[in-house]
Amino acid sequence: MSEITKCLNDWNATVEALGQGMQSILIRKTGTTLKEFLLYPTVSYANKDDYLDSFKSSMQDFVKENTLPNADGRAYEVKYYAKVEEVFETPVSRIGKFNNYHIWTKKHVSGYFNTRNANVWLLRVYELNEPVYCTRSRGMVFANVDKKIELDYKDPIISDDDFEKLKEEILNK
Repeated sequence: MSEITKCLNDWNATVEALGQGMQSILIRKTGTTLKEFLLYPTVSYANKDDYLDSFKSSMQDFVKENTLPNADGRAYEVKYYAKVEEVFETPVSRIGKFNNYHIWTKKHVSGYFNTRNANVWLLRVYELNEPVYCTRSRGMVFANVDKKIELDYKDPIISDDDFEKLKEEILNK
């Protein structure tokens, strides 16, 4: 069984949306050369009084329930593993066509960019058979967790057939 230490840092609400099949994309300023990583929940966004404004109103109850990850001291619970299926570039002016594929508001997504193009990461997400509590090294986007994690996971969150339909839909936008 393979092991992994690399993780992607993201807001816990986003990690849970990915882990519960509500979202399969991330929209970033840059692409990635990493093909797989753990999804590591972060919490700093929750310190802002207006953090809920970053999420669609239809998702705010979900976000409230998933603002903070389970923690054991400074260690956070890591429950999900992701594989990068595709990364493609699109003009920032056209990212609105992906609004049905994520939990954020249009304003939040467009306010994130000071570049001409955005990168859309299409992820295949898996739940680990056993969640792991760990800490991570410093890093804005990617970091390393403090121990090797065995990649023992369940079936993908989204079935093969549904994921292929979703992938085709997104790639043909």
